[in-house]
Amino acid sequence: MTAHEYGRADGTPPLGMPAAPGSAPGPRPEPGPAPWPYGDGEPYGDTYAGTAVWPYGDRGQSQDRGPGEVRIPAQKTVTAETAGGASGGTTGEAEKPARPGRDRYLDLLRSVALVRVVAYHLFGWAWLTVLFPSMGVMFALAGSLMARSLERPALSVIRSRVRRLLPPLWVFGALVMGLLFLQGWNPAKGPDTGGGFWSMVSVFNYLVPVGAPPYPVSIGSGAGLLESTWAEQAAGPLWYLRAYLWFVVASPLLLWAFRRAPWPTLLFPLALTAVVGTGLVTIPGETGDAVQDFAVYGSCWVLGFAHHNGMLKQIPRYAAVSGASALMAFGLWWASGHLGPGGWNLNDIPLAQATWSFGIVVILLQYSPSWQKLPGRLARWDKLVTLSNNRAVTIYLWHNLLIMATVPIIDQVYGLPFMRSGTASSWLSTTYVLWQFVLIWPLIGLAVLAVGWIEDLAAKRKPRLWPNGPNGSSRGRAGTRADAHHG
Repeated sequence: MTAHEYGRADGTPPLGMPAAPGSAPGPRPEPGPAPWPYGDGEPYGDTYAGTAVWPYGDRGQSQDRGPGEVRIPAQKTVTAETAGGASGGTTGEAEKPARPGRDRYLDLLRSVALVRVVAYHLFGWAWLTVLFPSMGVMFALAGSLMARSLERPALSVIRSRVRRLLPPLWVFGALVMGLLFLQGWNPAKGPDTGGGFWSMVSVFNYLVPVGAPPYPVSIGSGAGLLESTWAEQAAGPLWYLRAYLWFVVASPLLLWAFRRAPWPTLLFPLALTAVVGTGLVTIPGETGDAVQDFAVYGSCWVLGFAHHNGMLKQIPRYAAVSGASALMAFGLWWASGHLGPGGWNLNDIPLAQATWSFGIVVILLQYSPSWQKLPGRLARWDKLVTLSNNRAVTIYLWHNLLIMATVPIIDQVYGLPFMRSGTASSWLSTTYVLWQFVLIWPLIGLAVLAVGWIEDLAAKRKPRLWPNGPNGSSRGRAGTRADAHHG
């Protein structure tokens, strides 16, 4: 099965262009205000605890776990604030373990991944999939957060994550389906969906993304405000939410397997990709799509487990980087012999995408510096990094639709008096995509203002319109922080 042209692992063609064919385990921190000054507004939920010490012991096991099982100790993080309070000794109260702060390095990676996704969907440059495999990075970060959250009861963690994910999707789905119905779409009769009862049932995926939602390949006319393929492009990013939801549901079992057999669990998805992503075995339909997504990005998700519990850091750096480089070289070699119409677009070559993404993520996490704040010149981007992490779901959901919205806006410029000359019109046509790239960011900002606060409501937090800095209110955190989510 080939990648979705519009939606598989950031596969939307550019708009306006032809479609491309060491410490001991400590007690669990008590709920309370987080030392992280930005509160609990991150869309990916729990703060990063950093990496814990890999408890090899004398023979790699302890009395409270079975043979081969990896024990993941809790980690106690002391911030400058709590350290200062302890040294002062004026309160006379027993010191309480502090909640770990966010790892700004990982926040930065997620922000870069989001920018790369938007740029790829706009420009369609295949080499961007090689430069930075955004989806693999995002799944790895989500896996790390999920591993930490599963120190709590699994059912409550899954429920929390689903709750945090669905309301933003409902708002997006309501707009998309409303526009489709206004244009006369009937899923029961649409030739693109197969029609009938099951096509109607599949509309449910706009509410809970257990599968791919239906949409017409073409609707309306090219002369309208939106081009006729707008529905396919708008629904493209929903594959990620489907894959994320299934990873969340499977994580308790995956983490159980990882603790007992780390290496087989880590490498099994890569082996599966070599089977289902190369044509050796073909699984048709929606089931095949889901299995291939799991295979391609499953090892990145489990790498998040390895990062969280410290296993990755216990591997000598030269060995980790050498092994990752060899795997990446294999990925490029495989891609070179399986180039399609998109050239070096790894989204169309599952085995190359899986191995290249895995290798890049290993190196990025192996060198992870665990910043408590952005250093040097990166500090100037602090507010934008904070905002993009707090509204990652909103940005990812809406960016494709907003890219299409840039077209009718820019087209208005052609009607201005100074654009009547052929030279001016030709210049605008030549630089059209660049102007789209300029315009997409204020449109994303408007979307953050208009619907981003729904992420706060879904997380049972006080809504904020522009969460790019400290949250002054800490009321209610003790009740909501414990189940903060969404990786």
